[in-house]
Amino acid sequence: MARRLLLLLALALVLVANPAASFAGNGDLGSKKASIDAQLSTVQEQLAASRAKAATLSGQVATLTKSIHVLEAKVGDVSGQLAALQKDIALHRLRLQKLDALYRLQSQRLTSLRHQYSLAVERLDQRLVSIYQSPNPSTIDVLLAARSFQDVLDQVQYLGAIANQDKHIASEVATARAQVAAARSHTAQVRQTVQVETQVVAGRAQQVQILQAQLLTSQHHLAGARASKAGALAATKVQIQQEVGESQALQSASDQIAAELRAAAQKDQGGGTDTTAPPSSPSGAPHFIWPVNGPITSPFGMRWGTLHPGIDIGVPEGTPVHAAAAGKVIYCGWESGYGNLVVIDHGGGYATAYGHNTRVAVSCGQNVAQGDVIAYSGCTGFCTGPHVHFEVRVNGSPVDPLGYL
Repeated sequence: MARRLLLLLALALVLVANPAASFAGNGDLGSKKASIDAQLSTVQEQLAASRAKAATLSGQVATLTKSIHVLEAKVGDVSGQLAALQKDIALHRLRLQKLDALYRLQSQRLTSLRHQYSLAVERLDQRLVSIYQSPNPSTIDVLLAARSFQDVLDQVQYLGAIANQDKHIASEVATARAQVAAARSHTAQVRQTVQVETQVVAGRAQQVQILQAQLLTSQHHLAGARASKAGALAATKVQIQQEVGESQALQSASDQIAAELRAAAQKDQGGGTDTTAPPSSPSGAPHFIWPVNGPITSPFGMRWGTLHPGIDIGVPEGTPVHAAAAGKVIYCGWESGYGNLVVIDHGGGYATAYGHNTRVAVSCGQNVAQGDVIAYSGCTGFCTGPHVHFEVRVNGSPVDPLGYL
């Protein structure tokens, strides 16, 4: 009897130091080691995938940032070209306005000269008609009418001067009219050339504006993609931090549960039931059913340097949680990172745990049948979203529930 107690004590110390040592009692050590190695490899791959995802997102953010900077430079160049073209258009339009004003002024001047020429010609015509109708004064008449010889000379010069002056005025007006008409024609040609140039520059400016709009749209899309990637990266980092915190919280609580289960197992042993070693395979375990129906959102295994001792099953808050097998409720209350926790002892060293519940529907010491509602799901304790944390433990040590469901 003493040797048996010493053996039990040694096994308990080994289990506390290393949960994987619970498999040392079976004869198929190689297959168990291979199974553990496979699980460890899977967890390491998951961790590597998460870190790779974060690295990929960081690289994508950097690439998008570089592309945005390149586009910003192009937008700056195009904006400079557009500004120069717009200034050119403004100068052309100002020049066109001045030419329009000059053309209007020349048109007014030409109209005035035409009127002046018409009046001069009309006056000349009237003078010629008057001279024609009036009898020509003879030299004798001029002499008789004159008071002096100087008066005679003045009269003769006056008549000649009037005729010459009328002809000269008409000639000058005709010349001015021709010059103004030519100037106005030249102004019209220049104005037409400037209009064409303005249209060409405006067309180039429109093309540059279209290019600028396209670049700004691309820049906007890249900025949106960068913001999306940055958000995903931040969310991934937050998720990593939350999972690390949850794993650490569960680890300490898991150790406490393991101690309580071993204490319960020792009581059972005192009653004549030997639970010092787990069965060699899940075939000797109770027939466990799924506590809820839902996807596995986090598997069993190492996560961020600590053991995730169960599986997380994603279900809405308030979903009824069912007992995986018949047994006795040995824990029903708040437990650190687990939140509202229910632990059921199924005998033979087997126990199941159900964490993060909104509320517990059973009492400690109560016997439950398989399928009984024991709690309602939620997100209490250290939790990142509504789900049921489900564990299967053999002699207090957590094992992968997928091998027992």
